[in-house]
Amino acid sequence: MEEISSKTVTIEASAGDVSATLADLESFPNWSTTIKQVEVHERDGSGRPTSATVKIEAGVLKDRAKLNYDYSAFPNSISFTLEEADLMTEMTGSYSIKDDGDNCEVTYSLNVQVSMPVPDMMRRKAEMATIEAALSQLKKKLDG
Repeated sequence: MEEISSKTVTIEASAGDVSATLADLESFPNWSTTIKQVEVHERDGSGRPTSATVKIEAGVLKDRAKLNYDYSAFPNSISFTLEEADLMTEMTGSYSIKDDGDNCEVTYSLNVQVSMPVPDMMRRKAEMATIEAALSQLKKKLDG
């Protein structure tokens, strides 16, 4: 069983602002260096994307992935799973959001598997780089 990579940061924003930003997939290319393009296929009753294709460029990994999003624990958590991709065989992730008054803690957990053999140490290093970039850019967007 693969270990999931994760990291937590404190963001000076409300949990509502953080979860709304994370649910606004179409805006990701405006502030994320990893997500280059988003095409939403389906939405839930609240207008949040439940199925979307994202063009990802994370270091050496460049792929187009169709992801399914789960908001059942919204606004405390948003998770996603891979439906299909060119290179990745698995991609599961979640953002957990914990409000502590003026700030909130955001934990991003991610597990990626690719179709070619990659040593586990390299895969986890790439996951952590992706997580750190995503959290840093989210924090920059919301902290101002």
